[in-house]
Amino acid sequence: MSRRSAAVAASVLTALALGAVSACSSTSSAASGSAGSTPTVKLMAGGLDKQIYLPYQLAQQLGFYKKYGVDVQLSTEQDGGVGAEEAMASGQVDMAGAWYNHTIEFQAKGKAVEDVVQLSGAPGEREMCTKKSGVTSGADFKGKTLGVTDLGSGTDTLTQFLAAKKGVKTSQFHRIAVGAGSTAVAALQKGKVDCVMTTQPTVAAIQKKGVGTSAIDLATTAGATAAMGGAYPAAGVLARTDWVNQNKATVQKVVDALVATMHWINTHSAADIANKLPASFVSNQLVTKADYISALTEDKGQFLPDGIMPAGGPKTSLATEQLVGNVKGAVDLGKTFTNDFAVQANKTEGFKTTTPPAGPNG
Repeated sequence: MSRRSAAVAASVLTALALGAVSACSSTSSAASGSAGSTPTVKLMAGGLDKQIYLPYQLAQQLGFYKKYGVDVQLSTEQDGGVGAEEAMASGQVDMAGAWYNHTIEFQAKGKAVEDVVQLSGAPGEREMCTKKSGVTSGADFKGKTLGVTDLGSGTDTLTQFLAAKKGVKTSQFHRIAVGAGSTAVAALQKGKVDCVMTTQPTVAAIQKKGVGTSAIDLATTAGATAAMGGAYPAAGVLARTDWVNQNKATVQKVVDALVATMHWINTHSAADIANKLPASFVSNQLVTKADYISALTEDKGQFLPDGIMPAGGPKTSLATEQLVGNVKGAVDLGKTFTNDFAVQANKTEGFKTTTPPAGPNG
């Protein structure tokens, strides 16, 4: 989800310049094998054990990838390593489980990347602040030190956006990378930051330890709409447009599996979901299983039931990128996402779509 360093960014741009080569190497994994064989897809997520990204692993646990005829090999990005969207863009993996906003950023750099299924209508993040910080909105960021997953990450963009909406310039506060999980908790405990933008289950751990409370809710669609002025599509599946065009049947299988997963999430409780996930995801040094279930119950509203990109979502994301200065030129939003695969998946399964779909202009 994040761009780790200038060196990494440079290597990614170099890889993008060699797009044709990377596309060919990546396509081979999805198209390999004889006719009728099960295609293999490599998908890296921005943290498989984070609640905001749970659908990727849940689909595996439910056997849905196998059911729909695709072998999805999951991996997770590591702190300090190459981000999921960077690995996808450079051809290390075929797909990225990452935030939609990266498609806009890639287009601004001249690279065609699209979102093929949208899993959430909110970032799933909360601004967790110490009581003495006095932070209740972006207006209070002035003079504060704020923790983000990594500089250049989605949480970094959102932090700058919340400040800019309240007229606070980036130069008026300090941002540092604190990662997630235990490192984010420690940053608050040791007083390195006044606030940290993070997701579940880190949020639950911070609350349980009493080192911070939720000052700004971006964890649910309703919360994101209130804070940002509209639904903010976050977690989705991103892939290079050239790769999608060469592997449409395979892409459809992946989307079929994930749309079925989103429907399953929508019709089951947080406890049901937790019971299907790997034990290490829901009970570890940060949280107990009860904590995990409570947190998921609270923030489950971030997940879309049908994989459809919501109307207005792309516009909100573009406005965010423009306000913080990540994107300055024109962007064709219609090329950053497609609802075609999700619509077909819902039709195949007989699911009724309830998310108002975004049109070509977002």
